[in-house]
Amino acid sequence: MEILNLSLPAANRFASSYLEQSADIQPFFHYRFNDRHDDMKRIAELAGRPFPRMEVAAHIETFMKRFPSSDAVERSIDKLKQSNSVVVIGGQQAGILTGPLYSIHKVISIIKLAIQKESQLGIPVIPVFWIAGEDHDFQEVNHLFVPVEQKTDKWTYPEKVYQKKMVSDIHLNKDLCYSWVKNLIENFGETEHTKELLAFAEAQLVKSSTFVDFFANIIMELFKDYGLLIVDSGNKEFRQLQKEFLTAQITHHDSITYSLLEQQKQIGKKGFPLTIEASEQAANLFYYDEKRNERILLEYDRTIDCFVGKSGAISFSKEELVGLAAENPAKLSNNVVTRPLMQEWLFPTIAFIAGPGEISYWAELKLVFEHFKISMPPIVPRLNITFLDRSVETDISELNLDLADVLSRGTEIERAKFLEVIKDKELEELFSRTKDLLLKQYQLIEAKTEELNQALVPMLKKNENYLLKEISFMEAKLEGAVKLKHNTQLRKFARVDLALRPDGFPQERVWNIFYYLNQYGLNFINEIMMLSFDFDGRHKVIAI
Repeated sequence: MEILNLSLPAANRFASSYLEQSADIQPFFHYRFNDRHDDMKRIAELAGRPFPRMEVAAHIETFMKRFPSSDAVERSIDKLKQSNSVVVIGGQQAGILTGPLYSIHKVISIIKLAIQKESQLGIPVIPVFWIAGEDHDFQEVNHLFVPVEQKTDKWTYPEKVYQKKMVSDIHLNKDLCYSWVKNLIENFGETEHTKELLAFAEAQLVKSSTFVDFFANIIMELFKDYGLLIVDSGNKEFRQLQKEFLTAQITHHDSITYSLLEQQKQIGKKGFPLTIEASEQAANLFYYDEKRNERILLEYDRTIDCFVGKSGAISFSKEELVGLAAENPAKLSNNVVTRPLMQEWLFPTIAFIAGPGEISYWAELKLVFEHFKISMPPIVPRLNITFLDRSVETDISELNLDLADVLSRGTEIERAKFLEVIKDKELEELFSRTKDLLLKQYQLIEAKTEELNQALVPMLKKNENYLLKEISFMEAKLEGAVKLKHNTQLRKFARVDLALRPDGFPQERVWNIFYYLNQYGLNFINEIMMLSFDFDGRHKVIAI
């Protein structure tokens, strides 16, 4: 394996400006990323703030007992208890079989940056992955894409979930799940690694009860030797540590919303689109209704001085909600605005690993953090990785394509140019003249038909359209014959797009790590982890 670093534009304009450390976006953050001076300032800030280190470490130790572990994991838990330790943290939803590749890229980013920061700063740095188990959007985590006949094929886990349950509460039908996983892996194609991969998937599934369990078991089995720690935001015991902070969010709900809206105004003035949907009524908290078995977003209704949800179906006074936070915090959970706050209250964060969308929405939270007299952590863009198979690399070379262009926009332009070159111009001209001649002749026939019997004009038009359609049909058949002569080249274009830009999207947003584990074996992850990565905002192409 080797890494090729490329400078590519980010997924959105704001993230691109952030990677460039543009002067336009600096006022929206407290720290620059990968700046040693700012790292030292951040360490000094964290040293002056209290954190529930022992309680968080004890929770993680208990929570992780049911997942694959190692001496490195135990050392990370011990480090977390030390008063001078910090964490590199990031999170993602619990996708089936870990979901799109960017979830794996985020884990790799967290671990590799933690290793680098510990070496640079000379203090304990722990990698932490925050599983967004409190999320209730099942449709985002219940499917994968599989390459079938040079196209993407969506495979959806067949078990239905109708309520807005937190993903942490969604239980797996193990027999159904294994059958689905087995079919999916077999559709990748039989390799020398398929049998071992099926056994691996089954072993993780046997130990799992919920979607989050399955996700966590896979992640920890793949990354346990690198000291990764995990938390599940949907875990009831984890919520017990959040009582004080949930109370602060409820008490200051109006200031949180006001600060968010004010920050959004500043970003809007710079011409950047906003990421977080917010209104003056936002309470930025969810209530978990066990009777309805769903997570309900709360708003604050000033007219009745209450927090309400589900069009008024539930309501709480501020005192009732504060009481709920103290007595049963598992009933409450954060939204996109308050989750970063909760994370920063619980963990001494030296760096938050963020995707392009996360960079945008963290920028909208600066004044929210300042309201609580704390700073946002340095926001470090996660590694953007593309796996480049040697056979695809050969196709790119033979087609004289530019790799950076392919990764940015696919091969559509170059493919269209190739089709133009191979097109039979004489044949195209013959069909064009034939159509023109037919149209002219039918104009004359139509004029004569109007004289003889105007009622027959619609039938004539239908006859004309039929003939034009038949001519176009034959034209397409002959064009197909021309393409068939150049099928080898056209298939190369298709292979390149499918591997690197499937359906016009980046590879990391479509393909899943199990496809590559099936191709290259379970040691594939360890081979990646042996590589050296720079967090410089450049795209990492790993040739395999």
